[in-house]
Amino acid sequence: MAESVRVAVRCRPFNQREKDLNTQLCVGITPNMGQVNLIAPDGVSKDFTFDGSYFMDSTGEQIYNDIVFPLVENVIEGYNGTVFAYGQTGSGKTFSMQGVESIPAQRGVIPRAFDHIFTATATTENVKFLVHCSYLEIYNEEVRDLLGADNKQKLEIKEQPDRGVYVAGLSMHVCHDVPACKELMTRGFNNRHVGATLMNKDSSRSHSIFTVYVEGMTETGSIRMGKLNLVDLAGSERQSKTGATGDRLKEATKINLSLSALGNVISALVDGKSKHIPYRDSKLTRLLQDSLGGNTKTIMIACVSPSSDNYDETLSTLRYANRAKNIKNKPTINEDPKDALLREYQEEIARLKAMVQPGAAGPVVPDAFSIEEERKKLREEFEQAMNDLRGEYEREQTSKAELQKDLEDLKLEYERANANLDNLNPEEAAKKIQQLQDQFIGGEEAGNTQLKLKRMKQLMEAETKTQKLAAALNVHKDDPLLQVYSTTQEKLDAVTAQLEKEVKKSKGYEREIEDLHGEFELDRLDYLDTIRKQDQQLKLLMQIMDKIQPIIKKDTNYSNIDRIKKEAIWNEDESRWILPEMSMNRTILPLANNGYVHEPVKQEHQLLRSNFDDKLRERLAKSDSENLANSYFKPVKQSNVINKYKSDQKLSTSKSLFPSKTPTFDGLANGVIYSDALYERAQSAKRPARLATLNLYPK
Repeated sequence: MAESVRVAVRCRPFNQREKDLNTQLCVGITPNMGQVNLIAPDGVSKDFTFDGSYFMDSTGEQIYNDIVFPLVENVIEGYNGTVFAYGQTGSGKTFSMQGVESIPAQRGVIPRAFDHIFTATATTENVKFLVHCSYLEIYNEEVRDLLGADNKQKLEIKEQPDRGVYVAGLSMHVCHDVPACKELMTRGFNNRHVGATLMNKDSSRSHSIFTVYVEGMTETGSIRMGKLNLVDLAGSERQSKTGATGDRLKEATKINLSLSALGNVISALVDGKSKHIPYRDSKLTRLLQDSLGGNTKTIMIACVSPSSDNYDETLSTLRYANRAKNIKNKPTINEDPKDALLREYQEEIARLKAMVQPGAAGPVVPDAFSIEEERKKLREEFEQAMNDLRGEYEREQTSKAELQKDLEDLKLEYERANANLDNLNPEEAAKKIQQLQDQFIGGEEAGNTQLKLKRMKQLMEAETKTQKLAAALNVHKDDPLLQVYSTTQEKLDAVTAQLEKEVKKSKGYEREIEDLHGEFELDRLDYLDTIRKQDQQLKLLMQIMDKIQPIIKKDTNYSNIDRIKKEAIWNEDESRWILPEMSMNRTILPLANNGYVHEPVKQEHQLLRSNFDDKLRERLAKSDSENLANSYFKPVKQSNVINKYKSDQKLSTSKSLFPSKTPTFDGLANGVIYSDALYERAQSAKRPARLATLNLYPK
């Protein structure tokens, strides 16, 4: 049966900034009716009605007991549940979800949910539970594991028919009690991205989702799995108020885009005419896909500011929440889910018990046939996983290097599991069975009547409050035209009052339309500003690329940018381009004489190269001992030039009288080997013309 998303509004007290600005109160709340009145600067009041409304003096305990308690009870029964806080930056979202641990009444939704879950599992009879948690954040449209070994690593969102939408590689942590859950929450919260803005000195710069999985198995073996998503959204913000620049501005842009996508999803679901729901427009809406219009019971806590300085943001939040309460979900109990971790534990225990059989002499020995069957099953699982991995990489066009690496990791895991089978001994098997069984909880306080009564009382109080609120909202007078009046004047007065009421309502609708136009105009200006900044960034990167491209080597495939653009593939899941791998196309010229080199010639070349290297070393050593600076800038005299020329001429004459039998590298120029005689002739041909004026050449 379909049920609507439940929405509650919480108004925080004035903060110091608002007190310094001497702003006025613009929010009025009627808790017993669930009504919120927003007073505009011109004095006109706008009325909204929700499933709960809480003013400045409300506590975390009150909010949890009224609206969240029944949801967590449903999660323990096997339903999916989601609680998320929405509002502008600095409106109290994180305070509502986390709370203050040192003040019992102000503890938030998340720590209270921990207490509730473990109290419920402890007082439930004949059911064994397995509780495990995960914690992730969406920062700049990148999914990261806040409890993983590397919380900077980007994770991918996947979707399978039997599992739905999930995050691949997200770590799961088994919890046995409340302190274990709190430790995980604290560790992950400290890894979140936060930053200071003018609106909030500890502003959350990412969306976070803490998920608690509660799996229960009855004595008959049936399994139910409930999932509780506790979502703390980053706040929507305007750059003009937050003063965000640099990284903060980039974060704000991503936050606003994802929240805008969330609003589009809500509008499409409420409209009822949309054939396409844009879940894929952001990572946030993709992960909340099941919570909005799917198999989940959902609660939204809209957090607002009481200050008139934040009137526009508060109005936007209330409209957002008013649309969300019209979303219809279809929650069902998750019975015998295929991805239940509890089922895997039970199968592992059964497998170990089947492999370890009692022997005739008393000691426990592994059954060889069972081990061989297990090895065969392990091999089949490895081959199936390898084929699935190849298929996944082919679909996503991922690089071969990454595929090879993952295949190697999979092979190592298979070999390790195979080795564990060989080293299996009775003591280790029994110890592992005990470790798996110790993960289960449930029934520890089955005989505690006081805890059971307290739990039932809280549930009944929450249901009673819900019924009273529904009754108060359904109280209305009949149509005055259908009533019987004693006099005509009495009927005229009733009809006149009804007319005035309808006129007032009509004027309210007209003002609503004007306000919506104004809000859309503000959003349009924000989007245009974002587009301008992104266009500037794009032009900067394009200009840098235009400068760099000419210096890219021509023998690489990246020297042809047009070709790279054609080969690039857009990955929808990762929201990034997959570029082709860089390759080098070097042309190797063939050797002379069809690649054949005579051995004597090869040896002669090696000898020449060795002589040349020796001469280079001698010149280098000589240059180190000389004062090159003084020699270079020393004035050239005519006598010095004449003496040097005469010595060179004598040396040339002696070389012509005693020619060298072996060519040397003295004449190495442009990669060509000359004999000494050829080298001298080449040098004489290059003598400067100005030497002819010195009358040095004999006639």
